[in-house]
Amino acid sequence: MANMPALTIVATPGRRQKMIDLAVEAEERGFKGIYVPSLSALMPFCQALLSATKKIWVGTAIQPIYVQHPRELAATAAFLHEMSEGRFRMGLGVSHAPVYDRLNLNVGKPLSDMRDYVAGMRAQEDVGELPPIILATLRNKMLTMSGEIAQGAIWANGARSYVPGQLAATGVTPGDDFFVSNMQPTVVDEDRDAAGAVHKRTLTGYLMLPNYRNYWREAGYADGIDRVEASLAAEDGAFLPDLMSDDWLSDVTLYGSADYIRDEVQKSLDHGITPILVPSSTSGGMSKGIREVFDVFA
Repeated sequence: MANMPALTIVATPGRRQKMIDLAVEAEERGFKGIYVPSLSALMPFCQALLSATKKIWVGTAIQPIYVQHPRELAATAAFLHEMSEGRFRMGLGVSHAPVYDRLNLNVGKPLSDMRDYVAGMRAQEDVGELPPIILATLRNKMLTMSGEIAQGAIWANGARSYVPGQLAATGVTPGDDFFVSNMQPTVVDEDRDAAGAVHKRTLTGYLMLPNYRNYWREAGYADGIDRVEASLAAEDGAFLPDLMSDDWLSDVTLYGSADYIRDEVQKSLDHGITPILVPSSTSGGMSKGIREVFDVFA
């Protein structure tokens, strides 16, 4: 169906087969793709999803470049691309400082490191044809580079009011040869306050990250970022969930009634941007959230 979004599905330990079954159902229902975040067994889970499905796109959203050598990732990506007959998208990103610290990684400059990594993957001529490469982006420099060296760009928690202007400013154009997407935390519930509270808990960790704060400041939420940074400076992080305004939260997540979710998805699609819904629920976890999203687009 032309008006369908894509979905995020996580390889939750102990529930992986159930999540694969949900992906198969998502394909049957006409969703545009399944995109897997770097939380658990990312590449093997993509392989399992591609084996279980027949026509839906499957991609990483995203594979951090600092945790695997470009040759090894190129070989795996080329294998998935070939075996799926072209249904795999390789989403790459630089991840975040807390990940580097946890894994004791020494990293360089994100833009030059990403350019070098993509070049390193493409230099592996003996692995076979690579899939489309999609770059995780927030700000315009990475978006511009995605238009130069990749076949797509993917935001996570991108401001829906701001992303179309970023595309226009950088001259990056969505189309059949360039995939543009935005991962949006999604809760379906008529009780917007309850749904918003779920998102506030989810986004608290992102508020701790300077690159997200800088992006959201550029997107028009400087006053809110000032409050967040004052709270962080005062070591009052417990109050972070209360510092996002309704306008800000509504711009970077989706929550509310089925009609509202459908309308907002269509607005993004009208701009050539594929929403990748990241489901959760006021009464359960991701599996329950996926079921509720299924109902929205039944």
